[in-house]
Amino acid sequence: MALDLSKERIVVTGGAGFLGRCVSAELVRGGARQDAILVPRRKEYDLTDETQVELMYGRLKPTMVLHLAAEVGGIGANRENPGRFFYANMAMGLHLIEHARLTGLKKFVQVGTICAYPKFTPVPFREEDLWNGYPEETNAPYGVAKKALLVMLQAYRQQYGLNGIYLLPVNLYGPGDNFNPKSSHVIPALIRKFVEARRGGRDSVEVWGTGSASREFLYVEDCARGIVLAAKSYDGPEPVNLGAGREITIKDLATKIAALSGFKGGLAWDATKPDGQPRRCLDISRALELFGFKAQMEFDEGLKRTIDWFEKAFPA
Repeated sequence: MALDLSKERIVVTGGAGFLGRCVSAELVRGGARQDAILVPRRKEYDLTDETQVELMYGRLKPTMVLHLAAEVGGIGANRENPGRFFYANMAMGLHLIEHARLTGLKKFVQVGTICAYPKFTPVPFREEDLWNGYPEETNAPYGVAKKALLVMLQAYRQQYGLNGIYLLPVNLYGPGDNFNPKSSHVIPALIRKFVEARRGGRDSVEVWGTGSASREFLYVEDCARGIVLAAKSYDGPEPVNLGAGREITIKDLATKIAALSGFKGGLAWDATKPDGQPRRCLDISRALELFGFKAQMEFDEGLKRTIDWFEKAFPA
């Protein structure tokens, strides 16, 4: 039976972030009370510190936790912060799940990462392939830390009966994304480069890698809808992919974003920079079967909305 969200006190870690804001809005659309959606801020609670996590549970008294908070970035940020990304993501999940058990939490939703999949996973990625190899090296510390939380939730379900579920969203994009050039992912990074190049009248933009790698992208509002559907209706040990089921090469993506951004110049590919995982595209059948999720946003329209948001948020 689906949970009645109107009866729950819901902590959304990372609820003030890119995905978290959309999840909070989707929870309200799904029946949750606005005053019962609780967003612990980093300045109030350091979730890598167990005493702070215990304090958060004691003060906020949630019946459900949606754990979205993460320390994460693109290829460059992962290469510069492997130790920090492993520790912070492992520690947050470890403490939050343990205290979910100790407090008798009704539902714990862990948002994982597509970086947990092996580097050479057959396409489309099926959840059964999650353990068939080591993740791509540049983001392996982050991916392994997040994947360990799947094992923890499965073990806690088996031993303690904790209703904890694990979701694997593919790369997200949309309005409100992180456009910081030091830590952004590929879509916001490319949007910023092309818009700034157009504004500056430049005739060329440098792009990392060879362009041969492929990615799948999920519009952030679609992802939020999938998370809330799962929070309401899914209770099982198996991880579930959240994606759109379509793949595009980085070269084609860059060309598309350049055109949509109005940039008329050329693209200079820096093949000395890493491509990351060779391909990413998900099998999305399990989410449809278990809780009826299917992405709705058409990719070009999603990109246009994201570019429009950036143009307004970062005017020339």
